[in-house]
Amino acid sequence: MDITEVLNLADALMFMKTGKHLDHLQKAVIEGTFEGKTYQEIADETYQSEGHVRNTGSELWKLLSEELGEEINKSNFKTIIKKVEFNHNTGHVTVNTLNFWTETKLTPTGTHPSQKKPTEQHLNLNDAPEILSFYGRENELITLQNWILEKHSRLIAILGMRGIGKTTLAIQLIEQIKPQFDYIIYRSLRFSSTPETTLTNLLQIFSPPEIPNNIETQLSQLLDYLRKYRCLIILDDVQMLFTAAQPAGNYKTGLENYQRFFQLIAEVSHNSCLLLISSEKPREITNFEKENKPCQALVLGSLGIAAKEILKEQNLTDEESWESLINIYQGNPLWLQQTGTLIKELCGGRLGEFLQFEMPVICESLTAILDDAFQR
Repeated sequence: MDITEVLNLADALMFMKTGKHLDHLQKAVIEGTFEGKTYQEIADETYQSEGHVRNTGSELWKLLSEELGEEINKSNFKTIIKKVEFNHNTGHVTVNTLNFWTETKLTPTGTHPSQKKPTEQHLNLNDAPEILSFYGRENELITLQNWILEKHSRLIAILGMRGIGKTTLAIQLIEQIKPQFDYIIYRSLRFSSTPETTLTNLLQIFSPPEIPNNIETQLSQLLDYLRKYRCLIILDDVQMLFTAAQPAGNYKTGLENYQRFFQLIAEVSHNSCLLLISSEKPREITNFEKENKPCQALVLGSLGIAAKEILKEQNLTDEESWESLINIYQGNPLWLQQTGTLIKELCGGRLGEFLQFEMPVICESLTAILDDAFQR
């Protein structure tokens, strides 16, 4: 019996016992144990604490012991599981000449016919911008990883001014934690898509036999997939859902059901995470933080001295004054890039000369960004 068959059998037994399928960490524990890894090694690979991994393993061994009629622990798991024989098509299981049925037929891929388990990781990032450079933000990355992988936060918002690096941070985060997920999906809401359109688009990725038109049914169906699979969904430009020149987080007419969408993600138990990227803080985030729900918000500030890499790439002179320029433009990567281009055009890259002007100097492209933020 290879590891794929082991995982299929364990998943079937889990479903028979609890009505649920193995989550990502349970699969990692089984696979790691089968390969002879310690709990600490499994914890390191899954970005979990050793204690959490150990507790997960203890629960698994108890469940498998009850279902297979054998006392199973981490030490003897591989030896005992190799003695198990089962038929994928009939669900017929044999353990030490003891025969029984799993009550649920397994398809040749080892999943229940009503499910469509991915044979490989599904990355749907076609709409994501290409990130050519990443600077600093190590602490922010650690914080997000902890929220998602350790605290299992279901709803997270990355907030900050345009150009501060919210999307860049999210894309970099994907690169670091993508092995932990079955599905990773990126979508932008820059065109203020209706919640029904967004939900339909998300559901199509899971290839259901039918996508309902009713939003309540759509939400229910999506939550089913978020429970079956470990998913990371990133929704960018969330501020475009809100009415300009109104208090922050006030939804446009016709988009109010996004509030219900975000609320359910935070309130209902599942194995996945919805990451919102916005320059305005959704009201749901504030409410859930007060209620101590599995919801977090990260507000990005200045890039700090890491922004010196941007100025270095711009080939600006007078390095001793770089920190002054960073402070003037609030450590915003986009603002610094645009200003660096302006310095090269006006002063040939001589920062000292540029700083002689009355500060701050705002180029046209940055003016447009600030005007848009002010109107909102």
